[in-house]
Amino acid sequence: MSNKRDYYEVLGVSKGASDEELKKAYRALAKKYHPDLNPDNKEAESKFKEATEAFEVLSDADKRAKYDQFGHAGVDPTYGGGGGFTGGFSGGFSDMGDIFDNIFGGIFGGGSRGTANANSPRRGQDIQVGVNISFMDACRGVKQDVKIYRMERCDDCGGDGAAKGHSPETCPDCNGIGVVKVAQRTAFGIIQSQKTCPRCNGKGKVINNPCQKCGGSGRNRVQKTINVDIPAGIDNGQVLRVPNQGDSGFNGGPNGHLHVNVTVRPDPVFSRKGFDVHCEIPITYTQAVLGDELTVPTIDGNVKYTVSEGTQNGTTFRLRNKGIKKIGKDTRGDQYVKVIVEVPKNLSKKQRELLKNFENSLTDKNYQKRQSFFSKLKDKLG
Repeated sequence: MSNKRDYYEVLGVSKGASDEELKKAYRALAKKYHPDLNPDNKEAESKFKEATEAFEVLSDADKRAKYDQFGHAGVDPTYGGGGGFTGGFSGGFSDMGDIFDNIFGGIFGGGSRGTANANSPRRGQDIQVGVNISFMDACRGVKQDVKIYRMERCDDCGGDGAAKGHSPETCPDCNGIGVVKVAQRTAFGIIQSQKTCPRCNGKGKVINNPCQKCGGSGRNRVQKTINVDIPAGIDNGQVLRVPNQGDSGFNGGPNGHLHVNVTVRPDPVFSRKGFDVHCEIPITYTQAVLGDELTVPTIDGNVKYTVSEGTQNGTTFRLRNKGIKKIGKDTRGDQYVKVIVEVPKNLSKKQRELLKNFENSLTDKNYQKRQSFFSKLKDKLG
């Protein structure tokens, strides 16, 4: 009696499985156990062969009917059955190259049956360039010229790569499709697949008389100056995309894009958090005590702001809508201004006396609290 496992069990499907279910199950097993993906695993090779044999029988309507009626005896020549596993693929999915190309992406020589026509239009490559701008330019927006190098269609040959008076010829090996069929004999039969045509390198055409200027490539590297519109609100590290300013396309395809990496130089006065602007402004001791009207710098110019008397060091006030414009919107952030009180140094004797007299004259509650605190601290420390 045969010691083979049930073919449905091998593939992990029910007896009523459709052709698509069989194909899906076999594809999964082939992916898992194919010898090329498990070169040192004998068990994987055995399981792959077992799955292939099961699929070869069940994918053939006639063999499947015999197997369903008589079991392995109906398809195994040892027991008088017809057919059995031959190493080839003559069932309902006879062209196993389709399955292997889809599973392994051309593991048997590259390419797939879905390979695009080598002469179809293709978009050019994107290119990148860096630009360095000031903080104020980032806040307000600026137009700036940037120099780039990109591939452009050759003027001499019009982009086809052939010298004047000549034209590219269809590759005789692949007939212009860029791929050739190859057949490989394996332990499981002959498997047919595709690979890039070695004669034309997948282009589908050969150029026997190349253009002198571009060397047959159809494109030349050139320097260009592009005027880039950098919007107000751009931040350090952001990238602008300038459409269709990259390398030229192939076979009439569109250009790639230009990506501009923006670097914003730090500002000596302002800093940024999101779309808000921050700065510090020094005021005198007298201004802090008495209050005063200050001249405050903003990214739009100076504005007036009145600080109240008794302003403390580190106090922060907000100027609404004086921040950075939000890209693509009409709204803006705010500006936050931190007050730094300058303590006078190198006082004269007279100034010291005046300051002492001033301190002794203070009777406000906050002063009394401070005096009480220091008295308690003195008693505690002895």
